[in-house]
Amino acid sequence: MKSNVIPPLKSFFMGGFECADHINRSGIRINLQKETEHDLRVYDDYKLLKDIGISVVREGICWSDVEAKPFEFDFSRLDPLFNAALSHDIQIIWDLCHFGYPDGLIPTHPQFTARFVALTEAFLNYHHKMRPQIPWIIPINEISFLSWHSGDVRGTVPFAVNSGFDIKYHLCKAAIAAMHKIRESFPDTVILAVEPLVKVHPSGIESDFLTVFEKHEIQYQAMDVLTGRMCPELGGDEGLIDVFGANYYYNNQWNDLNQTIPWPDAHGLLTPFSDLLEEVYGRYGYPIVITETGHFGLLRKQWMKEILVEVATAMKNNVPIHGLCIYPVIDRPDWDDLSSFSNCGIWDMDSFKNRKPHQPYIESIREGQDLFEKLLAVAVINPAVNPKKISSLNSL
Repeated sequence: MKSNVIPPLKSFFMGGFECADHINRSGIRINLQKETEHDLRVYDDYKLLKDIGISVVREGICWSDVEAKPFEFDFSRLDPLFNAALSHDIQIIWDLCHFGYPDGLIPTHPQFTARFVALTEAFLNYHHKMRPQIPWIIPINEISFLSWHSGDVRGTVPFAVNSGFDIKYHLCKAAIAAMHKIRESFPDTVILAVEPLVKVHPSGIESDFLTVFEKHEIQYQAMDVLTGRMCPELGGDEGLIDVFGANYYYNNQWNDLNQTIPWPDAHGLLTPFSDLLEEVYGRYGYPIVITETGHFGLLRKQWMKEILVEVATAMKNNVPIHGLCIYPVIDRPDWDDLSSFSNCGIWDMDSFKNRKPHQPYIESIREGQDLFEKLLAVAVINPAVNPKKISSLNSL
C-alpha cells in the first residue's frame, strides 16, 4: 500500500458543477457552465454551498473555450470563479478536460498530447498567479467513459465505433505526459485520477464467468496504463497519481448482457458500494475521494443515505476516503436535448435558471455532515474506536 500524504480538503462534503463542453450527438458544441448560468451566478452558487457547510467544489476549465487557437490560452473566463472562491473561502478541484476538446482536435490527432501538456502548464501558471495555494488537478475526467462514449457508441467526437481502446490509449498518453509536466514543474500539485467504479455481474447460471470477469476488469485499463502496469511505453508510473477519484451512480452495475441492475435494490442483487471501494483500494492503494455521486427526483435523499452508510463502512474497514462530492450542485440538462432536465441537483432550476432547493436532499447532507466529518475521521485512524457509532448512520 502507498503512504500518500495529501493536504486536507476544506470540507469532507464537496459540490460538483457540471462543466462538460464537448460536441454532442447532433454535432453541436455544448457548455453546461453556460447552460446552467453557473458562469454568471458563481458568486451566489458558492454562497449557497457555504450556507450548507460545503467549502470544496469541483469545476472545469472548459478547454474548448480557453484555447481559442492552437497553443494560445486565455483563462480570463475563469477569473470570476477564482474571485468568488476567494470571497467565500472555497477550495476548487479543477478538471482540465471534462469531455470536451477544442474544435478540430481529437485524442488521436498528432498534436493532441503536445497541446494538452501546454494547456496544463499554462493553466497551472495562471493558477499560481490567481491563488498561490496547492492545486488539486484532474487532468482528464473518466478516461474509461470518454473513450467508450466517443470511440464505441458515437457519443461525441470522433463519433467512432470499435475504437474505444485506441481512444483510451491516446487519452492516457496525453494524461501521462501532462502528469510528468506537473511533477517536473509544479511538484506540490495534488493529482487525481478519476474513473467510474462499476461492477459487472453474471446474468444467469449459464453465463461465462471468465467473460464476466474480463468485462469487469475493463474498468481498470485506464488506471493500469496511468500507473505503468499496461502499455509501459507511454511512461505511466504509480508516482504520478496522488488520489483515486471514484464516480458512482445508480446505473454503475450491470450484467454481461449489458442490462442495468436496478436500484433501489429490492432483491439484494447489487454489490455494496463499500465492497467496490475496498476492491479499488486493494488494487492501487491510493487515498480515495468520491468525486461524483448523486441521484434524481424523489429518491435523492434515499440515495444519499445509502451512500453515506456505504462510505462509512468502507472507512471502518480502513479504506482512506478524504471527501465526498455531490454531483451536480445545480440540475443538469441532457447533453443531447438541452431542454430536458434531470431534477438531480441539490438545487434544481426554474425556467429562468433560478435555483430551487431540493430540501430533502439538503436535509440528508446536513444530517450527515457532523457525524461523517468527526466520527469517521476517528474511525479511519482507529476503526476499533467505538465502531457502533458507524451504524448510527442508518438513522439518517
